[in-house]
Order: sequence, then structure tokens, then C-alpha cells
Amino acid sequence: MRNSDYGNRLGYFVTILTSLVLLASSAQADNTWPDEEVGATAAGFTEEGIAALDAAMEKIVADQDVAGMIWMLAKDGKIATLKTSGLARVDDQAPMTKDSLFRIYSMTKPVTGVALMMLHEEGLWKFDDPISKYVPEFTNLKVMTSYDADGNMELVALDREPTMRELLNHSAGFGYGLGGDDPVNNAFRDQGVLASEDLDELIDKVAGIPLLFQPGEAWSYSVAVDIQGYIVQQISGLRFGDFLEQRIFQPLAMSDTRFYVAAQDRDRFAEVHNWDAERNRLVQRPHRTDRPSYLNPQRMESGGGGLVSSTHDYARFLQMLVNEGALDDARILTPESVRIMRTNSLRDELNVGGNAERRGQEGVGFGVDFAVISDPDAANSPQGAGTYYWSGAAGTWFWIDPTQDMFWLGMIQAQGEQRPGAANMRRVANDIIYNSLAQ
Repeated sequence: MRNSDYGNRLGYFVTILTSLVLLASSAQADNTWPDEEVGATAAGFTEEGIAALDAAMEKIVADQDVAGMIWMLAKDGKIATLKTSGLARVDDQAPMTKDSLFRIYSMTKPVTGVALMMLHEEGLWKFDDPISKYVPEFTNLKVMTSYDADGNMELVALDREPTMRELLNHSAGFGYGLGGDDPVNNAFRDQGVLASEDLDELIDKVAGIPLLFQPGEAWSYSVAVDIQGYIVQQISGLRFGDFLEQRIFQPLAMSDTRFYVAAQDRDRFAEVHNWDAERNRLVQRPHRTDRPSYLNPQRMESGGGGLVSSTHDYARFLQMLVNEGALDDARILTPESVRIMRTNSLRDELNVGGNAERRGQEGVGFGVDFAVISDPDAANSPQGAGTYYWSGAAGTWFWIDPTQDMFWLGMIQAQGEQRPGAANMRRVANDIIYNSLAQ
């Protein structure tokens, strides 16, 4: 980790604060939630509705839309259903269990956002600060305005520097390399930005790649949250993973959540599957070879997509957010900070996926590392206004509806080709859940 003026100045403060947090976390009386269901009626749903929800998810597994699944629905801190079905690994027929571990990929992003908001509460950064205040390498970024068939780019200077607010809502202009045929996203892939050895190397690579657009002009899913993790590291003076462990995971009793799979937990690790049309069944995908394995403790601590977690752990993280920043004896954020995170901060003319040429996803904006449903009718959603959500590249997904103090968590491991006619499990779950609320 690079030396940082912030880290040097705050080292003593961080050490004292961390000690207090660890002392408080050790005093927690109960870290077992979620442990058991109270049943549909006690949680505020109809018995028939929750039975239909469970049956629908079981059918999705039986139809081989996914190899296995864990699903959970909680309202007012009460668990209406927490079930598991199918396999964690088809190769050895290992069953999916409630303590299975998952690549949560981009569901890492809200965790990173919480970490950064903790530092915001301490007055260590502001939303309108230029990103370069914390990442000086970004002071002289260029912007791509056009390119030719050979990938040669027309570059211009920044009209103004991108701000922390724009970094948090994906309107700063950075690329990602997960999609797009333009030279910016090609550079992310060609230079292996997401395969960097550490966050310092990632920042050096990103600093040499132009922005896709002038800051604030569009929404584009980006490497922004990996940059956020680096900023947490620079401001706090701690390695990013150490900050998460000390300030979030230990206080919330999230003992299964880290950037790699511990040796003793490898039998719990669910594998990713896809549909094989030739064999007419799901097959287990091999591990990637273009970056360090999840079994390697030295892999990069990616704030945008690196964490492994369990249903128990991520449910505790979500319930902390439902409770506006607290769970059991641990307070992670103030209610105000949680409300900021779940409030759309995009310009009025922008939606998720939108720019000057296209509207994007109607009724959906973006806050701090969450998409936010600002207009359920426009979004064609049964969920309440202000529902915030995100998902992971291997299919894990969640949402929180603050109008109902309710969250859903679906844990699967699926990428690539799907079975023809596969169900839209997210829509199926939403429709049943909202039709099941007790009147």
C-alpha cells in the first residue's frame, strides 16, 4: 500500500477507534440471526403466498434453471422463509446448504459503499470533492470524444474534474471492460485492469485510460467501486480488507465474508454452472485462469466484485441497512448515512443506463453503490418507492424495500448460457412476494 498523508495523520485515531469497535463487537450477545423462520403469518405474509414462493423457487431448481439456490425473505426482522434446494456443485453432487459460500461479485459494491460512508461520517471526505484529492494520479485525465475503426481515439481535456458523488453513482465517466467495443473498455481488458495484483496497480492502469464521457453526462457501470476501495485504503491508513474486517465484518459477526475462500472452507464453496445445450443439462464451469483464484489469499481486494460470503453473513449486512445502520449491539452507520445511500443522486435527466441519446431504465436512479427505484410505476415494479437493490455476476441478488422494512436475498451461482425457456426468477419472486403481503 502506498504511503498516504491521510494514513499518517490518522493512524493513531484509527488504532484507537478500531480498538473500541472490536471491544464493542466482542460484547454482542447474539450473532446467530438469521437462525430460524417464524413463519409466514408472524412475518406479515399469507401462508398460501409463502408456500407458493417456496414452490416457485424449488421448481426453478428442479427445472435446472440453476443448480442450487438459497432464498430468504424477511420483514420487520422476522424471517418468513429461509430455504435451500439443489446442488452447490454438480460434479460431486454436493448439496446446497445454508452455510454454502458464494462469489457475490458486485454485491461487494454496497459493502464498499458502507465503508466509504463510515469515513464520510468522520468528516474525511465530501461528496463534492474532486476524486483527485484522494487519487492524485487522476488529476490530468483525458476524455474520449470519438474513435475510428482502428481504435484511434480523439481525446480532449476534462471540462472539470469528476467528483466523489459521481464516483459513487457511476457518472464519473470511467470504463470497466465488462462490456463495450470502444477503445476505453478494450483498454481495460487488454491491460488486465481487473486482474491487477493489488489496488495500487489498478489505479496506475486506470489513470492511463481516458474517460468515456465528460463527468456527469451519462451513467455507465464502471470500475468506480474498485477506486472507492482504494480511497478507503488511502484515507484510513489500513489495507482495504483489514478495514472491512475490523469495521464491518467483526462488528456484524460476518465471519464467512472475505476476499478469498479459507482452506478449511473449501468444501462449502459453491461452484458456478451454465446450461450445456449439447448435453441438455447444467455443467460446472472451470475456474478462471486469467486472474488469481478465489482460493488464493493474496488475490486483489476488489471493492467492485471480490468478496466471498454466505447467506447468513449477507443477510446480517442487509438487516443492518433495513435497521438504518445498526444490528444487535453494533452501529455501523447513522440513519442519515443509510438514507443518503438509498437516495437517487443522478441528474433528473439520467436513469441507470442512460445518457444524452437514450433514457435508460425508466424510474430507476442510483445512490451510493445501489440502484434505487424512484418511480415504481415507470419501472414496472410492484416494489415500494425507494426500494434499493443490486446483484452479482453469478446471479446472486437482493433488494430492500424501506416502505415495508423488508428484504429479499437470493443466492445462486450461474453464468453463461441458460436453459431455453428459463424462468425470470427475479420477477417471479417479486410478484409472489407482493401478492403475499397480509392486508
